[in-house]
Amino acid sequence: MKVLVAPCTFKGSLSARRAAAAIARGLAAAGLETAELPLSDGGEGLVDCFLALPGAERVEIEATGPMGRPVPAAYALLFPSPKPKAQSPKPSVAVIEMAASSGLPLVPEAERNPMLATTRGFGELIRDAARRGARSLILGIGGSATVDGGSGMAAALGVRLLDDRGRALADGGGALEKLSRIDAGGLDPAVRALDIKVACDVDSPLLGPTGAARMFGPQKGATPEMVERLEAALARLADRIRLDLGREVAALPGAGAAGGLGAGLVAFLGARLVPGADLVMDALGFDQRLRSARCLVTGEGALDAQSLRGKAPVAAARRAARAGAPAVALVGTMRLSAEEARQAGLHRVWQLAELAPAAECVTRAEELLERLSRTHAAEVAGLAGGS
Repeated sequence: MKVLVAPCTFKGSLSARRAAAAIARGLAAAGLETAELPLSDGGEGLVDCFLALPGAERVEIEATGPMGRPVPAAYALLFPSPKPKAQSPKPSVAVIEMAASSGLPLVPEAERNPMLATTRGFGELIRDAARRGARSLILGIGGSATVDGGSGMAAALGVRLLDDRGRALADGGGALEKLSRIDAGGLDPAVRALDIKVACDVDSPLLGPTGAARMFGPQKGATPEMVERLEAALARLADRIRLDLGREVAALPGAGAAGGLGAGLVAFLGARLVPGADLVMDALGFDQRLRSARCLVTGEGALDAQSLRGKAPVAAARRAARAGAPAVALVGTMRLSAEEARQAGLHRVWQLAELAPAAECVTRAEELLERLSRTHAAEVAGLAGGS
């Protein structure tokens, strides 16, 4: 194998898996040998990447949606490969995206209200995976509709969040205004035993101008008044976590991710927040796959300043540079200078905008990506042959 094809999602157009297949078809038409490894940095497409692995199975259940209505939500279970001969083999890992049950796209724009939105469904997915025998979790927490600090998730797993009269709180970030005590004694024992890693590339703290409410609340439907109420509610949650659970989460980098879900995962489940792209590449065996490649082809919808802050394509290119394999990227649009791309480890960047107007790059992304790959296959072959 000469070329490892490892793109991320082209948001709004293509999953990472379909993008990888399109690029590989274009390269194969020019006679290049390829292997596909779709990537994610923990956001959209995380589960899909793992479902491409041997021994992966898709599980779908009905979960509580962000506004309390049931939604179908899927996650991945990874079994040993090959599976043991035992009649009921246990999965080793479950991979879950919070957006599957609690994501912003699940809520019509007119209904978005983080005072009421809940992560309860995310907790239901975690509980289901634990009860099916998973020993560890890889969690992606991008794209939330919520600012509830993970309280809905915790309640679904047996943690009691109580008001001053000992009554369970309602779901939603606004309910935390009445939080008086946290009782974690009822946490599901199967969940308590899990090793949990969270793919988290947001370094926002729980509170303050770059925190869960003030930085991200407005994009989830929060008015200025709601933002300040949610900020106070999350501060109250952080105080109770410190007093009742003995954990300091208010200033923890990443605690503000997904409306404070980062804080909740650390506080309630003892999870570890880790850089998403590196977590995913390690779990997928990226370095081992790269060792047998002569060149890396990666890509994403937009290569921009955010890409330089740990997104999967740049993280992959930097690993390739360390391994001595040249890397190129096929992207929807390029918003970096040539020097910035070079410093990110990319020898070449080609964009769909070379072939069609911006609107067509979205609607015809798969066709154009295959064509772009075929157009530049000779240059990829030169890099693969000369490395």
